[in-house]
Amino acid sequence: MLIANPIYDVVFKRLMENERVAKFFIGTFLNATVEELEVRPQEFTYVKEEERNQPPVHLTVFRLDFIAVVKLANGEVQKILIEIQKAGKEIDLMRFRNYLGEQYKKEDVVAGKKEVLPIKTIYILSFKLPTIESPCLHIERQYRDMIKNEVIDKRSRFIERLTHDSYVVQVERIGDKHQTRLEKLLTIFEQAHFIDENGILKDYPYKWEEEEFKLMVNILHHAGSDPKARKEIETEREGWRSINAMFEKRERELMEELEKKDQVLSDKEVELEKEREEKVQQARELEKQRKEIEELKKKLKGN
Repeated sequence: MLIANPIYDVVFKRLMENERVAKFFIGTFLNATVEELEVRPQEFTYVKEEERNQPPVHLTVFRLDFIAVVKLANGEVQKILIEIQKAGKEIDLMRFRNYLGEQYKKEDVVAGKKEVLPIKTIYILSFKLPTIESPCLHIERQYRDMIKNEVIDKRSRFIERLTHDSYVVQVERIGDKHQTRLEKLLTIFEQAHFIDENGILKDYPYKWEEEEFKLMVNILHHAGSDPKARKEIETEREGWRSINAMFEKRERELMEELEKKDQVLSDKEVELEKEREEKVQQARELEKQRKEIEELKKKLKGN
């Protein structure tokens, strides 16, 4: 079946606006049952001024925040904040950090009073992490007694609200293993089987029995066949192309500046080394002259 590539914000937004899909998606990563879910979509528009006499590029960047009540594998029920973001380049790191700073300030009502919620983040990356080959990571935390050098199996409510677990998906590293529910879910983001040069439409070859997968595929199919959605995807793609070109240009400029500075430093080092050698030579000459004077004094005394 033909489906739209969910790596685009326009498509991913349609997918996650379906509550059943969102619960299934989050529950699969957390290995938990999502009992309640409140979506808090966030958008901001990036405006890049084009060259002279060209219209500016407007690009809406989309991220998802959820307030979720989840039942963990050990039976514990928690109310947590889930943040889902996608990134096309490592430069998005600063955007992630800024959003997290905002999230740590947020409160919600738990048992009738306002509380800061624990946070879990899901990052979907369109680039490869050079040192990590796994397509999906769970960055967990341990409590370790540094005196006894032992892992503590208990949790502190205070600490849990200061730190968080993360899940990272590298779409470029998704493989052909489809045994678990997570592996099946990752096939949705698999960057393969495209029928166009732009990576917008792909032939999804898998057929899973679970109703949630069927629902996800249907949503992606409709997104791919909807002319309005296709136009929005093209706009998003062109916006990112323009912005990435700007970043690449700026990166080249910075590299050129660094190379110039390195050359200046190198020239100064050569100059300083030359001055040092001259001073060493002067010192040798002075020492030679001093010895000659001492020898002359000895001769004069001898006479």
